[in-house]
Amino acid sequence: MQFMQNEFDLHFRIGSVSFNSKDALLLQAVAKHGSLNSAASSLGRSYSRAHKRIQELEKHSGPLLTRTRGGPGGGGSSLTKNAYGLLDRFSRLEVTFADILGTEEIVLQGQVLSRDGELATILTSAGPIRALLFTDAEYVQVSLRSDSITLHSPPFTSSSIVTSALNRFVGVITSINSHEAIAEVIFDVGSDITMIALVSLESLQQLNFELGSPVVATFKATSTRAVPFQS
Repeated sequence: MQFMQNEFDLHFRIGSVSFNSKDALLLQAVAKHGSLNSAASSLGRSYSRAHKRIQELEKHSGPLLTRTRGGPGGGGSSLTKNAYGLLDRFSRLEVTFADILGTEEIVLQGQVLSRDGELATILTSAGPIRALLFTDAEYVQVSLRSDSITLHSPPFTSSSIVTSALNRFVGVITSINSHEAIAEVIFDVGSDITMIALVSLESLQQLNFELGSPVVATFKATSTRAVPFQS
C-alpha cells in the first residue's frame, strides 16, 4: 500500500482541440496588455503562432477576441464573452484539481475476484474491496481518496446506519495530524496496511478518537477506482 498524490496536465476539450494552461495564459495576457501582439511578446511567443492558435480555438469556441483598428491607441484586442467563459471554466478546474492534488490517495494492488457490470470485487492485502473497473483485467491497482473515507466508532454495522458504502474495514488509530479545521487520521487495518482519512476536528471530537482507538472505516465503491496492473 502507498500514499500518493497525482499530477495533472490540466486541460479540457473544445470540439477536437484541447484548451490548456498555455491558452489560458495567452488570453489573460491579451486582457492585461490590450493586444495579441503585446500579449505574445510578454509570453516570449511569436505573434504568428499566437494568432494561429487563437484562430484554431475560435473554430470550436466562437470568437475569442474583439479587434479594433486605428484610433488614438493604435487599435488592439479585448476578450469576448466566450473567452471569459473559457477562463472561468479553466479556473474552476484549477480549483478542483488543486484540491485533488492536496488530498492523499491510498493505492492498493489486488486481483479481480468477480465482476458485476462496472463494479468489481478485488482481493487486496487489506481484504476484499469493491471498486469501479471499466476494462477487463485480472490484476489491478485500487485507489481511493482520503476524503472519501467515512470513520465510525465501533460497534458499527451496515444496518445500524443507512449507508450506500459497500466497503468496510476495522482498524486501530496509529496517528492523528490535526490542522486548523481538519485532521488526518491514520489507522492500521492489519497485515501492515495503513489507511488515512480526512475528517473535521468537530467529527474527531464527537467520535472521541485518540491514539489506539478502534475505528470502522467505510467508503463507497463508486468513489473507488481500479485500473489494470501488470503483476
